[in-house]
Amino acid sequence: MTKKSERAMTKKPKRAEKTEHLKAFGRTLPISGIWAKRVDLLGIQIPVAGIAIVVGLALIGVTIWGIIFSRAPAHITQHIDHRYAVADGEFLRSMGVLLGPPLLPGNKVDTLINGDQIFTAMLEAIRSAKKTITFESYIYWKGEVGKQFADALAERARSGVKVHVLLDWEGSHKMDQDSLNEMGRAGVEIMKYHRPQWFRYRHLNHRTHRKLLVIDGRIGFTGGVGIADEWRGNAQDKDHWRDTHYRVDGPTVAQLQGAFGDNWTQATGAVLHGNDYFPPLEPKGSLPAQMFKSSVEGGAESVQLMYLLSIAAARHTIDLSMAYFIPDSHTMDHIVAALKRGVRIRIITPGKETDSWLVRRASRAHWGRILEQGGEVYEYEPTMFHCKVLVIDSLWTSVGSTNFDSRSFRLNDEANLNVYDAAFAQRQIAEFENDLKRARRITYEEWRSRPWYEKALEHTAAFFDPQL
Repeated sequence: MTKKSERAMTKKPKRAEKTEHLKAFGRTLPISGIWAKRVDLLGIQIPVAGIAIVVGLALIGVTIWGIIFSRAPAHITQHIDHRYAVADGEFLRSMGVLLGPPLLPGNKVDTLINGDQIFTAMLEAIRSAKKTITFESYIYWKGEVGKQFADALAERARSGVKVHVLLDWEGSHKMDQDSLNEMGRAGVEIMKYHRPQWFRYRHLNHRTHRKLLVIDGRIGFTGGVGIADEWRGNAQDKDHWRDTHYRVDGPTVAQLQGAFGDNWTQATGAVLHGNDYFPPLEPKGSLPAQMFKSSVEGGAESVQLMYLLSIAAARHTIDLSMAYFIPDSHTMDHIVAALKRGVRIRIITPGKETDSWLVRRASRAHWGRILEQGGEVYEYEPTMFHCKVLVIDSLWTSVGSTNFDSRSFRLNDEANLNVYDAAFAQRQIAEFENDLKRARRITYEEWRSRPWYEKALEHTAAFFDPQL
């Protein structure tokens, strides 16, 4: 036997690799080799495989955040100078051309205050429908109000009325299945807007926030209200919210119908057209009005443009009732510029009774520049304040679904009604004055002297501004 063969016979066999097991995702996974090696982290022995899984999940999470929740591009980056007043013809021409639909004369717009007035008027209109009902809402929650609307819409569908309901998938997640089933059995056509689909993941962050109801193409409703019990009553306590909605009669109703039809086609691929949806409309009043819309797909900058043009044209007063007030730096520059040229600005926002602690904290982080320049900021105290009303120089009014924040400016589908009339504006100011009586003014001194931990919370919350 040679030495070579002797060495071969005496060579020790390879030691089998040690196999360990890692518990992950509810399963026990075998690991070996380098993946089984343990690393000491803060005194804890962790397998390399475990660290790799955590790092991988973190990278996936960051990637998803970057794709879905990235900051939408700001379309308007240049300052809009004060060149004309709201009372000038230049202002109306600019609004009509830049926002899309023109201001149409001959409208009647009724102001509805809180749920008792709002829901009564909407349900009466639904029950009067003869041919078509189109209804779009962000919030539709389980409860008495939701049941009343489901019953009324189902009854009209059984009577032969064509009923189309478009609900945001996220905003209607609290809706009960019984109401959906009832309407579906009656023949109501129901669609959920931007339902999650893996191949359309970007749409997860783009919601429809529009509030639209159109009856027979002749009567329209818009404003801030959601279909939920929180809006019942008359803002008498913290369980009954404060909001304003509007009934529209006249030529501008066709623009409300067009705003609904835009999203309905997106959601279904179908086009609503003909006299049942767009009948000839005669003048019903004297108000010039315009209904404009915005969306990520079709001009997200329209809402911000409307606000900036309005603020830039103000010469005397700006009264803003706003549920969610989180201006970006560019919009804040326009507000401060208006204050410096002598415009009185008053803003009412929700107080401690709010549906979003994070939004309130993020909002308060921005008040300093406004208060320092003499602007007035008030917090509504009795209940959640959900109004979205802008009045400029007691002449120009904008109402609807739009909040004063980046989400409405750049991410959501919104729709607002603009009315150019002094008497209508005075009606909104009267309601603003009533709300001021139930609100508390925040002074610059109070804002500056708030505790350090409140400042820290507010600036932390403001980090999420692009999504709020």
